[in-house]
Amino acid sequence: MSEKMVLMQGNEAVAEGAIAAGVRFFAGYPITPSSEIAEIMAKRMPQIGGTFMQMEDEIASIMAIVGASMAGKKVLTATSGPGFSLMQEGLGYACMVEVPIVILDSMRYGPSTGMATKVSQMDLMQARWGTHGDHWVIVLSPSSVEESYQLTIRAVNLAEKYRNPVIILSDETISHLREPIDTSILPTIVDRRLPTEKAGYLPYKTDESLVPTIANVGTGFHTSFTGLVHNESGFQTANGHVAEALVERLRDKLFNNLDDIIQFETDRVEDADILFMSFGITARGVTEAVESLRSHGRKAGSLRFITLFPFDDDRVRKAAGNARTIVVPELNSGQLVLLVKRVFGDFRKVVPMNKINGDLISPQEILDFVREENL
Repeated sequence: MSEKMVLMQGNEAVAEGAIAAGVRFFAGYPITPSSEIAEIMAKRMPQIGGTFMQMEDEIASIMAIVGASMAGKKVLTATSGPGFSLMQEGLGYACMVEVPIVILDSMRYGPSTGMATKVSQMDLMQARWGTHGDHWVIVLSPSSVEESYQLTIRAVNLAEKYRNPVIILSDETISHLREPIDTSILPTIVDRRLPTEKAGYLPYKTDESLVPTIANVGTGFHTSFTGLVHNESGFQTANGHVAEALVERLRDKLFNNLDDIIQFETDRVEDADILFMSFGITARGVTEAVESLRSHGRKAGSLRFITLFPFDDDRVRKAAGNARTIVVPELNSGQLVLLVKRVFGDFRKVVPMNKINGDLISPQEILDFVREENL
């Protein structure tokens, strides 16, 4: 066993992963089941020369990290469903002004206050469509404590590389699970590209990467941030051609780099006749169910989404192999299944498996479902 194998809680892994990635500013408002992240960052930030700010609410929290990011800091906030709802306006603003931020949403039962200590996967569509307008975000989903650590590092890197908000969709169970993780592998760190020439500097002028090199506030460059449609100088405009080009660029800076952004994990898809598509904590039950089905002669396989958005239909279609039946287990009334049905239409049998009582989907429940539905 590695000398750096450490027993960690999921929330602790997020905090330590953020620190490893270079996060030096955290602002948040405690909310179950993410509160341990704020508690840990309150202790750890001063130890490493960072800043922790306890905010009055989640609206202030997201705007605080937006401001700190404008000043050049790598940033994180953590919340759960009700707080994530309050952050949506700030999320849209961050998309428009292109500042890198990372939001950890530990999903709990909803809507509204719901059940604070019960697990769910009910925030999937909120993560993608929670704020208004054609905005584009990256959404990642861990299914273990180890992955909570690694994906937090990856989230910070992607945010910095593409100057875009990144959301980590965890959940109550992953957040409070304790597992050993290996911290011996030094992470690759990505920093935002910064301008070097002040003469003629335009904060939103881009090259072929479509990602602008916006100067950090306070470094002597002329900067301009506005949530209004803006031109290369950063000042507002009502020009329809500029508006269209801006929204298209915000999309294309991500969609031109899907190979870099999208990750999913497949298991024995090649010969599968029944394929499970899942994410987060639910994928752990799927893994054991697939093993059991295989041991009884059933050709089962799985696809686990690590990157939930951008969601690329073609990649999902190719990764699914020739499975005749696709089962989508999730802890909500049916959100991921809508995306899967869009991909396969009437060409594959797509079956939702939903659970909304605050408990996990067990491997045995998956096996029973397959038998009862005659799949």
